Amino acid sequence: MTFTVYILKSSKDGKLYIGQTASLAYRLRAHVEGKIRSTKNRRPLAVVHVGQFATRGEAMKREKELNSTRMRDFKDNMRKHRAG
Repeated sequence: MTFTVYILKSSKDGKLYIGQTASLAYRLRAHVEGKIRSTKNRRPLAVVHVGQFATRGEAMKREKELNSTRMRDFKDNMRKHRAG
């Protein structure tokens, strides 16, 4: 089993959402259907990054890194270069 870290960008406000899951298809469907509270009012969403990891621990570590304040420049760069 692989685990996925993904980044979604809101077309509505340009903000990014970072998450991790064992089933990307299931999780993306939940976002699209408005079942995820943090993205429900920010739809439509676009996938701007996907990374695969062998363990949930590795995926959670990467998600934490992406959500950290030291990754602010990375997030700003994603917003600017992936307009839409």
